[in-house]
Amino acid sequence: MLIAQPKGSGFHVVDSFSKSVQLGSGLERTGRLSRSSMARTVQALRICQQKLKRNKVSRMRLVTTEACRRARNAGEFIQMVRHETGMALEVIQPEEEARLAVISCAPLVSTRTDQLLVVDIGGGSTELVWIDLTNVPNRDRPRAIMRLHAGFHPPESPFPAARVVDWISVPLGVATLRDQFSDVEDDAARFALMSWHFEENLAEFAPYRDDIARRGQFQIVGTSGTVTTVAASHLGLKRYDRTKVDGLRMTSDQIDAVIRRYLALGPAGRLKDPRIGEDRQALIMSGSAILQALLRCWPTDRLSVADRGLREGLLYAQMSADGVLEDGPF
Repeated sequence: MLIAQPKGSGFHVVDSFSKSVQLGSGLERTGRLSRSSMARTVQALRICQQKLKRNKVSRMRLVTTEACRRARNAGEFIQMVRHETGMALEVIQPEEEARLAVISCAPLVSTRTDQLLVVDIGGGSTELVWIDLTNVPNRDRPRAIMRLHAGFHPPESPFPAARVVDWISVPLGVATLRDQFSDVEDDAARFALMSWHFEENLAEFAPYRDDIARRGQFQIVGTSGTVTTVAASHLGLKRYDRTKVDGLRMTSDQIDAVIRRYLALGPAGRLKDPRIGEDRQALIMSGSAILQALLRCWPTDRLSVADRGLREGLLYAQMSADGVLEDGPF
C-alpha cells in the first residue's frame, strides 16, 4: 500500500506498507485461493485499513490482480475482505496492470532510448510491454510514456506518442511458476526447468526480430521484488536501501553472476542471506528463472532496476486524471 500527496510533477509518500502474503500459493494445483493464504491477506489488509483511516484517505483504488483473475473462489475472497475490513477490492485486467507498471517506470526511461521493454514480474503473472519511442523527440520520451495512462492505443493527440508495439501477460509469476515445479527436488534442475518453461511461454511475444530490435538504443526496465533483490545482492548491501537500488543499471553478465551465486548457495544458504530474507527466499529462484529467460531473449547492458510498480502507477494515473500534477518531466 502507498499513500501519497501530489507534489509538483510527482508525489510525496505519506505512508506505506508491504507484506508478502502469497495469496496465489497453491492456486496452480487447486484453482482456488487457500484458506490460509486468504487469512494472511486479510490480516495484512486490516493494517492497511487502519493506515487509511489514520491518514483520512478519501481518494483511493484498492486492486487485486492475477490470483483473483484465476481463482474460482475469488468472489468469496473479495466478499470476505469487504466483510472483515470494509475494503472493496477491484479485480483489474492484464492490460491495465501492464499499463500501470509502464507509467510507474517513466522517470527511469533514458531520453536516448529508442526501444523500451518494461517487465513486471508478479506473483501470479508477468507482464511485458515493448514500446517504440523513435518518433518522439528525445527530451519528451519520459513524458510520452506517462501519457500511456490513458491506454495503450490512446486517441489522436497533438503530442508525440509512444507506440506500444506488442504486450503480453504471461500467466506465470514467482509463485505460480514455483508451484508448477515444486515436485522437482534438485535445486539446479528445478531452476533450469522453470527458466526454459517461462521462455516457451514467450513464443507469442515477438515485437521485433533481433536485428530490428538492435537498431538504436535499447533499454529494459524491470520492476519486481526479484529485480530489486538481485540488485541489492549485486551491490552487496547489508541492509536494503531503495535510494541505491531504484534506477540502478545492470548488465546481463552482472545479473547472471548474482543468479549463479544464488544457485551455489543452495536453499539453506539463500535462507541465511540478509539481502534475500525469509519472506523472499522461497520465491527468489523462480523470479531469477524468469529474469534469466528474458535475458536469453534480449541480452542487454542497460537493464534499469525499478523499485516501483503497480502502486506508483495507480497514484500517477489517479493524480494525472484528477489534474493535480504540474507539467514537469512528464
